[in-house]
This record gives sequence, C-alpha cells and structure tokens, in this order.
Amino acid sequence: MLDRPPWSDRHAHLHQTLRSRHLLPAGTRLLVAVSGGQDSVCLLRLLLDLQRLWNWSVVVAHCNHGWRSDAIANEQFVVELTRAWQVPCVVSQWDNPETTEAAARRWRYAALGSLARAENCPIVVTGHTASDRAETLLHHLIRGSGREGLGSLTWQRETDWGQLVRPLLDWTRDWTAEFCREGNLPLWLDSTNDDCHYTRNRLRAEVIPLLRSRFNPQVERHLAQTADLLQEEAAWLASLSASWLAAHVDQADRLDRQALRAEHLALQRRAIRQWLGERSGRSPTYSQVMAVMALVDAPNRSQTESFAGGAQVVANDRWLEWLPPAAPNP
Repeated sequence: MLDRPPWSDRHAHLHQTLRSRHLLPAGTRLLVAVSGGQDSVCLLRLLLDLQRLWNWSVVVAHCNHGWRSDAIANEQFVVELTRAWQVPCVVSQWDNPETTEAAARRWRYAALGSLARAENCPIVVTGHTASDRAETLLHHLIRGSGREGLGSLTWQRETDWGQLVRPLLDWTRDWTAEFCREGNLPLWLDSTNDDCHYTRNRLRAEVIPLLRSRFNPQVERHLAQTADLLQEEAAWLASLSASWLAAHVDQADRLDRQALRAEHLALQRRAIRQWLGERSGRSPTYSQVMAVMALVDAPNRSQTESFAGGAQVVANDRWLEWLPPAAPNP
C-alpha cells in the first residue's frame, strides 16, 4: 500500500460531503470507474483511504474504448495499479468502437451498468469534478439545451441497473491534481485529452482558461454551482408539471389548453414539453414546444406542422390533441 498520511483536509472534505449528501451508504459494494487519469485515481485513493470508516467493498471497473494505439497499455496500467493497491478489477472492451463523444459516453455507461450487475454492485462511482460540470454546462449552453441539460451531471442518478454517484462534483481538476501530486500517485496520461477535435477538450484547453484568466479565476466552481442550482430547480419544476398534468390530461389523453392558458409561461412550457415527450418517446426540441405553445390561444382546429415521424398536435375546442402518424396504406 502507499506510504501516505491516512487523513488530510481533502479526506475530511469528502467524508463530510458523503455524510451530508448521503451518497455512499456504509457497507455498500461500490463499482469505481477508473480510467487511470488524475480524477479517477484521486477518487479511488480517497475511497480506499476512507474505507475503514465506511466499510465499503470496492471493485474497480476500467472501460477500454479501443480508440488509441496505447489502449491496451492503458488497461494494463489500471490492472497493475489495482493489483498494487489490492483492489479487484474488472475490464470491459468495446468490440466496435465509434470515434464520437456521444457514442463513447453511451457505451461507457452501458458497460458500467453490465459490470455493476455482474459484480453485484448497486452503486457505480465516477470521478467527475466541478470542472467537468462547468464544461458540460457550457457545452449544453452552446447547443441550446434547456434547464435539464444545463443542470446535468448530478450528484446521483437512478438508472435501470442501480445508482450512479459522482462524489467529487465540488472538487476542481486543480484539487485532484494537487491530491495526486502530494500523494505521488501514479497516473496515465491520455493523449486524446489534448485533441481539440473533440468539443469538450476544446472547452477545457481554450475556453475555460480564457474565462479563468480574463473574467473569473473561480469560473469552474461558479459554473458548477450554477449547474447545481439549475438541476434542483429543474427537478422541482418537473415534479410540479407532473402533478399539473395528472390533473389536466383527460382519459382520451388530451391536454386541457383552457386550464393551461391560466398558468405561468414557465409551467406552460414545462407541461407541454413533458406531455410531448411522453407521447413521442423523445425529448422535444425548443421549436416543437413553442409550436404547441402557439396553439394555447390559437383558433379551433389549428394544428402544428408535422413532427418527426408525421405526428401533429391540433387544437380541438378546449383541448390539445396528439395525432399520431397516419398508418401507411396497405
């Protein structure tokens, strides 16, 4: 094991975070995602150091995307690290890798879910930080995401395989670097982190440093705090709109536009967005939500243009009706 002090201010900070937010219950079996980089190695070392206080069982998971020529060497680095730290390690390899961030993210979470089931781990823990959260907020803001997107990367999230927990969301990347440096922790340097072909890397290498140097040295922490506030407000609005919809959607699945007209615009948008999403099976775009918003005060029999797949929404007396795509002619 590493010869390092068993306790520091950083250990105390995480210990208090876990207690106040009830993130990782004592005695739980944890699957910890480790890439070999500074954030995940920092997380693993912290959890192992705190293990005596929480009595967790820890299993490491490494996801090999197969993108880089050194991917196997990276995997071996993690395997050897966990062997040195006396932690069991499981690996998942991507058979048909795609070179897009979105595809890699989908595969990675699916792989972690499969490993969590196989290892009987109800909680998967990742090393996302406040820096990641700031980059995610900027990424979604540039793309025009709504409140849910801006508040993404939450502290914990329920999935179909268990719970995903991110206990370092109030740590910056500078914090994890300092912890690794002071502990002389071995790290794997991922060459793709310097490839600005990927949007997040460009935000990390160019945009965030500019904002930090020219506008606010604490920009990552403040953006992460903003994301936290947005997430909490989004959760409250989602609950509010779900209750409203339960009372104002009739047995024929029609939305009461007369009642909707009396509500605040924010609730109107939220209710319409949720109603559309439940019927289409996908998250509606801003323009689709606004097209339905226009029907709230529109003349009877007004309707939207066709959505993807051919569905429409029509104003019928006091109701908004979802018209599914017409069946193709035989």
